[in-house]
Amino acid sequence: MIDFTFQSPTKIVFGRHAEDQLAQTLKDFGFGRVLLIYGSGSIKRSGLYQRILNQLDGGSISYQELSGIRANPAVEGVYEGLKMARAFKPDALLAVGGGSVIDTAKSIAVGYYYEGDPFDFNLHKLAPKKALPIGVVLTISSAGSELSDSCVISNDALKVKQGFNNDVVRPVFAIENPELTYSVPSYQKAAGISDIMMHSLERYHSASGEYELSDDFALAVIKRTMEAGLATLKDSTDYNAHAAIMLNSSLSHNGITNIGKPKAMVVHALEHVISAYNPDITHGAGVALIYPAWAEHVYKEDVGKFARLGRALFEIKSDNDEEAAIIGIRSMKEFFRSIGMPTSFAEVGIHKEDLPNLIALATGNGTRTVGLYPRPLETKDVEEIYASLLDD
Repeated sequence: MIDFTFQSPTKIVFGRHAEDQLAQTLKDFGFGRVLLIYGSGSIKRSGLYQRILNQLDGGSISYQELSGIRANPAVEGVYEGLKMARAFKPDALLAVGGGSVIDTAKSIAVGYYYEGDPFDFNLHKLAPKKALPIGVVLTISSAGSELSDSCVISNDALKVKQGFNNDVVRPVFAIENPELTYSVPSYQKAAGISDIMMHSLERYHSASGEYELSDDFALAVIKRTMEAGLATLKDSTDYNAHAAIMLNSSLSHNGITNIGKPKAMVVHALEHVISAYNPDITHGAGVALIYPAWAEHVYKEDVGKFARLGRALFEIKSDNDEEAAIIGIRSMKEFFRSIGMPTSFAEVGIHKEDLPNLIALATGNGTRTVGLYPRPLETKDVEEIYASLLDD
C-alpha cells in the first residue's frame, strides 16, 4: 500500500425532495450570493429550475445565472462564467446538472483567483491554490464530479480535452434526489452507467499490492452499478435502483475505490481524444467503446487481475486465468452492447481517415506514452487499439 492523503469533505444531502433543503444548506455554509450554473432547458422542462429559484428567493439568496453549458464542456463557457463571477462577486457557485455543469463550475472556481487562462490548469502548467466554494444539485448519475477532485474541460480550438485533479475543487455539498434522474433519456442513463463503472474499473486496473481492500470496493461498485443500472433502464421510476446508481456515481469517483494505491486513467485518456476530436460523442459511450479494445490489447500483462474481474462480475467458473480473462472481457463488451453503447468507431462517426489525427493527439505526435499500468502504451499500441475499433 502506498502512502496517501485522502479527503472527501463533501456533505451529501440525499433522498426524495432533497432539493427542498437547498436554501438551508446554503445558509448553513454562510452563502448569501451564488452564481447559478446549468445546462440547456431540461431543468426548466422538469420544473426543477423554478423550485431552485423558489429556494433561493425564499432564503433571500442573491443570484445570477449562467446557462447553456454543453456536454463535453467547452472553455468558452468558463470564460463567460468568469466574467460574470468577477462582476457579481458570489460567495459560492451553484451547479445544477451533471458532470459538464459541475466541471465548468470547478474551472470557474479556480480561474476566479488566477489572472491567466484557467485552461492552464488543465494543461498542467501549474496547480490551483484556491477556489470559490461549489455546491451541487445533481440531476444525472454519471461523472461523479459531485464528490471528485477532477475537472475536465475541452478546448475545441486546440482539439484538447484534459483534466486536472486538485482537492480545492471538491464541492462542499451535493444535493442528491434520485427522482430527479427519472426523466433522463435511456441513452444518457446507459452512458452514465458506463461512466460510473469505468471510474472504478480504471482504479481496479491500476497497480495493486497485497490485501488491497480498494479493489474489493471497486468490484462491488461495478457489480452493483451493473445490476441497478439494468433496473433503471427497465423501470424509469424504480427509486431504489436510481438511488443506488446516484450514490455509486459519487463513490466511484471520490477516491475510495483506489484508496492506498495509485490510479492510471488510461481508458479515459484514450477516450478524451475522441470526444475532443468530436464533441458530439458522449463521454460515457466513449469509455464503453474503448475499454474492451484496451483490455484485449493489454490483458496478458496482468492476466490474474482480468480473470478476477471476470469471475467477480460474470460468475465465470473456469480455473484457467487466461480463459476467464478473455471471457470476462467479451462479457463486458456484450454488457455495454446490451445497454445500447457503441462497440465500433463507425457508430460514433469516426472512420479510418480520422485515425492519424487521433493517434497524433493521443501521443503528442509520438512524443509521449499513454497511461502507466499494466504498461505504458507506445504509439504503436494506441494505433492498434484504435484500429481494432474500425470494425466490430
